[in-house]
Amino acid sequence: MPNTILIPTPLRPYTGKQEAGQVDGGTVGELLADLTRRFDGLRPHLFNEAGELRSFVNIYVNDEDIRYLDKARTAVKPGDTISIIPSVAGGVGVIAGQELPTLTNDEVKRYSRHLIMPEVGMEGQRRLKAASVLCIGAGGLGSPVAMYLAAAGVGTLGLVDFDVVDFSNLHRQVLHHTPDVGIPKLQSARNKLEALNPEIRIQTHELALSSENALSLFEPYDIIVDGTDNFPTRYLVNDACVLLGKPNVYGSIFRFEGQASVFATKDGPCYRCLYPEPPPPGLVPSCAEGGVLGVLPGLVGMIQATEALKLIIGAGEPLIGRFLIVDALRMRFRELKLRKDPDCPVCGTHPTVRELIDYEQFCGMRPAAPAAATEKPMAIEEISPRDLKARLDRGDDLLILDVREPQEYQINRIPGSVLIPLGELPTRFGELDADREIIAQCKVGGRSAKAVAFLQSVGFNRVKNLRGGILEWIDTVDPSQPKY
Repeated sequence: MPNTILIPTPLRPYTGKQEAGQVDGGTVGELLADLTRRFDGLRPHLFNEAGELRSFVNIYVNDEDIRYLDKARTAVKPGDTISIIPSVAGGVGVIAGQELPTLTNDEVKRYSRHLIMPEVGMEGQRRLKAASVLCIGAGGLGSPVAMYLAAAGVGTLGLVDFDVVDFSNLHRQVLHHTPDVGIPKLQSARNKLEALNPEIRIQTHELALSSENALSLFEPYDIIVDGTDNFPTRYLVNDACVLLGKPNVYGSIFRFEGQASVFATKDGPCYRCLYPEPPPPGLVPSCAEGGVLGVLPGLVGMIQATEALKLIIGAGEPLIGRFLIVDALRMRFRELKLRKDPDCPVCGTHPTVRELIDYEQFCGMRPAAPAAATEKPMAIEEISPRDLKARLDRGDDLLILDVREPQEYQINRIPGSVLIPLGELPTRFGELDADREIIAQCKVGGRSAKAVAFLQSVGFNRVKNLRGGILEWIDTVDPSQPKY
């Protein structure tokens, strides 16, 4: 009776994409010899030049780890299942072809817990030192990613950001501390990372990522880690990674839920294989609107950092072709299989996207051309917080409609305002007096502008949007209230 050897995903290109092979033999060594006779391309991944099983190839028999046994001579019984877990799986080719740097005595001490792991060892740590990783964003996801990659000894760590540290960042962006409020995030990040590990090189890029600079920015790096928080940049990162052949370590977060995967590898899917088109603008709320549990970006960011390290040292099985979903509220993990879409416009068999495009336009954030509509849409009129305060002081009969969520309304509010969340407005607008002048208001003015447009579409003619929302009201009218 033959035995089954399970082929890990990164090695399947050398077995005709077969997930398993039926082989004959009485020991693990004989089974592997039979396997490599059938699939000669596997040989250099499993054996060194002397014909010995590589020290960083782990073999499991019926899910039992035999790494500390003589793998080649370990006996097997008919029907046993053998799993190959090679550390070369998922390695980054650029690093594999380089002459690896040596480690100093201080680095040996620093990374000693890595060096005694067979999956890492001296070679793996030298690969980390040779590697370069670019983190897009130094915020919620970028913070844990950068900290753990720096601590692990990734030789060159790049950071892209152009924001400054805000108080609202501190509950989740652990690279930044209270004294850093108001300074550029890259300056704050560099200070922490250099203190954490002075052995590595930190490269900062204080700019907004765009189609004009992405390719030249990504080119020197081996791996790109996506910590972005908007759809245009997410599609931009994906397409640039596919065009350059750079792995895209993806993560996203919202409230209690997170996602992670590895896109844009040679044989794996890209982000567009999963989401060919972005959602309409405003359909999916941002973390600024919906919130995020402070520890969630730490959880997802550490998964991203783990995937980047695995890609560099070539250990384990990366999240290529797998989509990990994290439910922190229930602490559950689900995994979905992803397949490369042969019709994908970026990574498919016949790609149509061969250069970076206008991603604001692609995501509907900017129209392709001036509309040639026969009917001119009704303009959304705005009022400033100062003007609103003056009219309220005069006693004008105004209805202030707050379209935020109830938990936001608990933080701060304009006195006398009426709360109807934007999502409930289509079923509750009948509660409003169409003859009365209405001022719609939210956090910064985006959701309330949608509320104005909706109310106009159902016959409300006396409705305005509060410019800048409650935050501008607090800045210019009532600074006694807290901001969020």
